[in-house]
Amino acid sequence: MKPRIGILGGTFDPLHYGHLAIAEEARIALRFERVLFVPAAQQPLKHGGHVATPAQRLAMTRLACAGNAAFEVSPIEIERQGPSYTIDTLKTLHNAGLGEPHLILGTDAVADLHRWHAAEQIVALARIVAMARPGFELDIVALTRDLPSLGERLTLLEGPRLDISSSALRRRIAEGRPIRYQTPDAVVEYIAAQRLYQEV
Repeated sequence: MKPRIGILGGTFDPLHYGHLAIAEEARIALRFERVLFVPAAQQPLKHGGHVATPAQRLAMTRLACAGNAAFEVSPIEIERQGPSYTIDTLKTLHNAGLGEPHLILGTDAVADLHRWHAAEQIVALARIVAMARPGFELDIVALTRDLPSLGERLTLLEGPRLDISSSALRRRIAEGRPIRYQTPDAVVEYIAAQRLYQEV
């Protein structure tokens, strides 16, 4: 039986304790051998607003994950460049035989999954783990209507519901407000050294 792996993707601009908490929650609840963090080079459904380079976001993600031996960071999407289609990443991981993939998503992202490129293929290659997000309730009826194949491929987890967002952290930095205790100290120090997010 192939080991289970969790996959958590995103722009991670910057990665924060909300990301780390849901990765650890999923790892423990679903007995993942490891969780693979995959920073996106460019998210197809998001345009603009990123003020850290892909290399900087990759560096911050590595710093944030360094304290957990079960967390691993993959540069696969950044090295591939162009739009970061999840299906391409899943195919690469599948071909590498890395284990049974479980794609960890917030419930807001799961609700939008039917709009993703090759959504049906994504569900065929990976089980979907929907992690509850603050202030968002998933409409299962609408979800299965828009993406019928999801069915038994979906796992719902309550999660810690930490109300932290990358956009809020960027805004706080631009306003000269602290972000310590919302992201690891190593990330705070990197942001300061690189002078990231100084302007909105």
